[in-house]
Amino acid sequence: MNRTPEPPLATIAAAIRRERERLGISSAELARRAGIAKSTLSQLEAGTGNPSVETLWAIAVVAGVPFSALVEPPSLPVRVVRFADRPAIRSEEAAYTGALLSPCPPGARRDLHLATCEPGPPRAADAHSPGTVEHVVVSAGRWVIGPEGEEIELDPGDHLTFPADRPHSYRALTPGATAVMVMEYR
Repeated sequence: MNRTPEPPLATIAAAIRRERERLGISSAELARRAGIAKSTLSQLEAGTGNPSVETLWAIAVVAGVPFSALVEPPSLPVRVVRFADRPAIRSEEAAYTGALLSPCPPGARRDLHLATCEPGPPRAADAHSPGTVEHVVVSAGRWVIGPEGEEIELDPGDHLTFPADRPHSYRALTPGATAVMVMEYR
């Protein structure tokens, strides 16, 4: 039986507190800027919440940090990533799950994710931090991905690059759709 690990709540809690304190703002102000409920943020900072990918992206954008800064503890120089051990963070809106495969190393500004999606409503993504560029390589299934009004149908092996500092979406056209995504923060 395959078990999908839960998000690393203690790591997320510490990271949110760290970034909020770095910004010098209250929990209420961070929640307001991120467009989330103060109670949701309080639960996340206490390590008791159940964060969605949308909530964590909103906090990362406000903090001006890569998504990985909120979900990944510091790593060693040599590292093996076992997909089965990666925490899966689900969407609230769609049958979409993202798993961070490789966080942004010191001095760089990129994250590597694996996304899976099933046919149904699209996962709508708000704009990421200014200058963010997303690279998507489809590994299985067919997708429709891209900025609002410029979505592109993609097949296995196709690569798409687009400005992710605009609202965009991901929608699977076939069951078991999988893609590798690189978020490049500028």
